[in-house]
Amino acid sequence: MTVTKPALAERLLNWYAAAARALPWRGSPDPYAVWVSEIMLQQTRVEAVIPYFTRWMERFPTLAVLSAASEQDVLAAWEGLGYRSLPGVGAYTAAAIASIAFGQDEAALDGNIRRVLARVFNVTLPARSTKGEARLWELARKHLPAGRAGDYNQALMDLGAGICKPQNPTCLLCPLAEFCEALALGVQEERPVMETRAPIPTWTVTAAILQRDGLVLVARRPSHGLLGGMWEFPGGKVEEGEELPAGLQREIREELGVEIRVGQPFGIYRHAYTHFKVVLHAFLCTLADGEPDARVASEIRWVQPGELAGLPMGKIDRQIAGKLADNP
Repeated sequence: MTVTKPALAERLLNWYAAAARALPWRGSPDPYAVWVSEIMLQQTRVEAVIPYFTRWMERFPTLAVLSAASEQDVLAAWEGLGYRSLPGVGAYTAAAIASIAFGQDEAALDGNIRRVLARVFNVTLPARSTKGEARLWELARKHLPAGRAGDYNQALMDLGAGICKPQNPTCLLCPLAEFCEALALGVQEERPVMETRAPIPTWTVTAAILQRDGLVLVARRPSHGLLGGMWEFPGGKVEEGEELPAGLQREIREELGVEIRVGQPFGIYRHAYTHFKVVLHAFLCTLADGEPDARVASEIRWVQPGELAGLPMGKIDRQIAGKLADNP
């Protein structure tokens, strides 16, 4: 069936009027709320963002309140959402904010929209290639209904999230089924076409739970880069052929300028980031020689185990802190 702009948009918008997800940032004319939600959604799934968004807006209800907050308060509210270093406002985020918050006729293209369009129009070009991306943007703009861009973009997002899913799409429930070229050909599960990616590397790292007089040492990462400004248990990557205790001693020597005794293992922790995975081995440690100083970290601090809950941390360090607080 030939897809016409009015037919596709009308069918999609009628479905959205009845089936739109109830999300706390929808229905608000406040550009700040839309911006916060879109930045959070760069990091994780909608279901995970909802409680973070709600708490964020209660704590920082306006841009003025946010700008007056300390970095540590902001990081504490953001903890668990993902990277500290964000992609920023690219083509998708700008279009989403412009259309949803300001009603501008701007097409958006995120992962859900990309998948829907690739299936409806049977795009055989790799979706992430330069030509494939250009084709999908062309389709997104071509079928955008004037004056309804915000609802249209969100309808495509909802359709991709709930029906036109990556695996096992529920095509029988799809409002665009009769338009879908990939469905007609039986290749909907093969769209979008994805290029083969290189395997994600796994890094083996160590961390020292350095204890003294009932206190534990933590270090704050520099504000820039991955998990910037977050607190962590010091350590780092193990070099090829290096034993775990020796690698940890080297890292602490480089980071804190001290020698340590590596004691009992405290646990093995795993986490997957976007471009790499981490297997972290934590050890209970004590000082052997010297007084720690912040050579790499922006700050170091000796704290009670119970104080760790008040410091913003990444996922693995939070797990270690929780176990340590339960077993000081």
